[in-house]
Amino acid sequence: MLRPGDANRPKDGERGFTLLELLVVLAILGLLIGIVAPRVMDIFAHAKVQVARQQIAQLGSVLQIYKLDVGSYPTTGQGLEALLTRPSGVRHWEGPYFKGGKVPEDPWGHPYIYRSPSDRPHHS
Repeated sequence: MLRPGDANRPKDGERGFTLLELLVVLAILGLLIGIVAPRVMDIFAHAKVQVARQQIAQLGSVLQIYKLDVGSYPTTGQGLEALLTRPSGVRHWEGPYFKGGKVPEDPWGHPYIYRSPSDRPHHS
């Protein structure tokens, strides 16, 4: 027979969590996230650097193909857009050299900067 208030009582073997137990679990989760999150972020940062290196290598290969077709690299003024649309006055252009109609951006969402000739110091 049910008495008033029995419906709210836990049955045998059923027990809820106390506030202290919940706080302990949350503290443990917080510590784990604090330890694991920086490592995961390092892995993502390293992965972006690797993707950027691969994209730069791909750009170098595409620029080599452009040079074989045209006879020279695009000028700074023509930029990487020369790989998508024929620059005026350029003969033997066999592009577009990228699929999808755009030059890829770096993994951080910025366009690659192209200068020809490079303003980087040359090492012998």
